[in-house]
Amino acid sequence: MNLSLTPEQYLELYYFMQLNRQLEERLVRLFRQNKIVGGVYLSLGQEAVSVGTAYALEPRDWLAPMIRNIGSLLVKGVKPRDIFTQHMGKYTSPTHGKDGTSHFGDLKVRHIVSPISMLGDLIPVMTGVAMAGRYLGHNIVAMTWIGDGGSSTGAFHEGLNLAAAQRAPFVLVLENNQWAYSTPVAKQVPIRDLADRGRAYGIVGRIVDGNDIVAVYEASKKAVNDCRAGRGPVLIEVKTMRMKGHAQHDPADYVPKAMMEYWKARDPIARYETYLTERKLWDRKKKSEIDSRIERELDEDQKFAEESPMPLAEQAKQGVYCEGCHTIELEWKRPKKEVMPPDASVEPVWKIRDFGGLGPGAEVATPSASGGAQPSAPPTEVVAVENQQPLRVPFGRGPKDRAFERERQDKPPGRPPRHKRRRR
Repeated sequence: MNLSLTPEQYLELYYFMQLNRQLEERLVRLFRQNKIVGGVYLSLGQEAVSVGTAYALEPRDWLAPMIRNIGSLLVKGVKPRDIFTQHMGKYTSPTHGKDGTSHFGDLKVRHIVSPISMLGDLIPVMTGVAMAGRYLGHNIVAMTWIGDGGSSTGAFHEGLNLAAAQRAPFVLVLENNQWAYSTPVAKQVPIRDLADRGRAYGIVGRIVDGNDIVAVYEASKKAVNDCRAGRGPVLIEVKTMRMKGHAQHDPADYVPKAMMEYWKARDPIARYETYLTERKLWDRKKKSEIDSRIERELDEDQKFAEESPMPLAEQAKQGVYCEGCHTIELEWKRPKKEVMPPDASVEPVWKIRDFGGLGPGAEVATPSASGGAQPSAPPTEVVAVENQQPLRVPFGRGPKDRAFERERQDKPPGRPPRHKRRRR
């Protein structure tokens, strides 16, 4: 499987990562100038994730970014002016000033499903997109992202289970950026590697260094190729770090300074600049040309955004509902008869290996619908977890706290509490 890139593509990865960072830095300045009407959620330190994963897709593929995945929008062809105008609430924005962040998409041309604030909900949605694309014969792959905190939502588990059961061509990128707002991963889940959750659904789970864009791209390209070949969904955990707070109002004082220094030394753009230099993929002149191009494009698009008009009050009700603004119809790329009876008919007889049981009964061969027999799988070993310490509650320690009561009962007898000691 060829995962290599051309010299031009290596430089394009740098272009998109640097464009992502410089665009967000300008959004911060605009926010401080009170020109942003919504929030600014930075992806500082995570640019390699958004760019590297989206770069593995083809134009026909679909993606659904989160608000910290601006880099994926840029890879898909969205212009910086759309990001500027969207955050500034201008009428020239994709939503005509009706949203203050990146909640916009492009279903017809770029195949982008709009981000939403309900984390995890895009997973079942994109599973459905993947299944629909397969049904219609589009041979597409669907991709979306989720954070370490969002991986604890019900939609994450329900959507991933559906994708696994249907073997949907779906790639889920789990951005382990160490913090779910102010909660560290270790306080949220009892496992170190979130990719292990893929095993619970019988799908492939891979771990990759999220600050190494080449590694991110190669892992994502392999996952996309596997999905397109019909091998089922893939979960990719990218280990990275959110180098700013949740949003502009959050100084991230809860992050240990040593942790920030550790990840600052692993900055994805600085690492990639070294990579390009060591492999002689560019020189100082080429880097300067790319950086100048980025500054020139951002200057032009920011000027366009700042000079764009705000929406008029009477336009507030326009575009709220779809009232014949576009036609919704299926685009078939395969003969319909392939998914219609009798070609699509399946004999309603299931083959159940070992009857789903344990013990001697599981050794029996299971009759198949054709009258033959299938060997059964060996019984699964069940291991009990013993001596597990009860979870400690960091607040509410009192007589009604059951965990506290259990600890007190298990405690060996000793001196009575101070208030019960008899004075002499």
